[in-house]
Amino acid sequence: MKIGIVCYPTFGGSGVVATELGKALATKDHQIHFITYRQPTRLDFFSENLFYHEVDIKSYPLFEHAPYELALASKMVNVVKYEQLDLLHVHYAIPHASAAYMAKQILKRQGINIPVVTTLHGTDITLVGKDPSYEPVVTFSINESDGVTAVSEDLKKDTLLHFDIETHIEVIPNFIDLERFKKQKKEHFKKAICPNGEKLLVHTSNFRKVKRVEDAIRVFYEVRKIIPAKLLLVGDGPERDKMERLCRQLGVCDDVRFLGKLEAVEEVLSVADLFLMPSEKESFGLAALEAMACEVPLLSSNAGGLPELNVDGETGFLCNVGDIEGMTEKALYILDDKNLPGFKHRALERAKDFDVSKIMPLYESFYLKTIESSLLAPSK
Repeated sequence: MKIGIVCYPTFGGSGVVATELGKALATKDHQIHFITYRQPTRLDFFSENLFYHEVDIKSYPLFEHAPYELALASKMVNVVKYEQLDLLHVHYAIPHASAAYMAKQILKRQGINIPVVTTLHGTDITLVGKDPSYEPVVTFSINESDGVTAVSEDLKKDTLLHFDIETHIEVIPNFIDLERFKKQKKEHFKKAICPNGEKLLVHTSNFRKVKRVEDAIRVFYEVRKIIPAKLLLVGDGPERDKMERLCRQLGVCDDVRFLGKLEAVEEVLSVADLFLMPSEKESFGLAALEAMACEVPLLSSNAGGLPELNVDGETGFLCNVGDIEGMTEKALYILDDKNLPGFKHRALERAKDFDVSKIMPLYESFYLKTIESSLLAPSK
């Protein structure tokens, strides 16, 4: 198949999943065309089946904000026509699904029918999509898609609860490349961070309020009272300055490191003993899955799609959002030397359920079904 993939090219989960999916599909001889305003972060190697088409966003004095959606729709039209694509797969509802609808209608006038698959990732539904300014467009764009997927049952449920959706939503979970995300021999790194054998806790996120980074720091603070420990914080975002001030207030700066955005996060995960994800909301928890693939147990909230990933008492523990005391108790249990090896083993075994080799065929099957249905049904 010739597939156009539209995504955000950033470190965010939707962009990572879209890029990794495209790369995996390319290894199966599908021709993949990425369409976005910048080369995706993880599109970092050459393949004869991978192509990148940059959206040219021109700025005119008339426009206070450049009309990206229009430029994107035009680029989609051109790529579909000249590359003879079989399907467009857009990740994140806003503005990709609405731009795809516009492109589809333009192409329809030219005698070209292009099926559109929309994948919902989380905040496009749970945060942005619920905004009254966008809700009608989000609802319309989902309903006008030829196929719709969501990354968890919880996200599907949330979408159906808050939007008037008339179309079927297929749940296809996020996935992991176990060849990349696996425990590496980085003992020298662990020794440099934890020279006295301290336990190493890790949190990665975009440092937004919904990630509750403060909870991760406070859990670490309580754990550190009982056992020697260090904390690595990976990522960056609007809450970072506040979190640095909190570390100073708690007097833990010597044991906490802010590493910023890291491309090779698997190197950090390879030396971690516990991954903290106390989020208020997570549609799936891709960062947690990456940690589990590196044999790191997961201490998470029970929010969103996390219970679909983290098996309570097996791969880690689930706690109520904001339950610092409960999280601390569970963290200490996991980090006990007699318990830790078992949790590490079970975390990896659970991650294997989401290997890309198991999930990619679900997308291939869904693509074929969507193309077939689009040919049989009246064009949307």
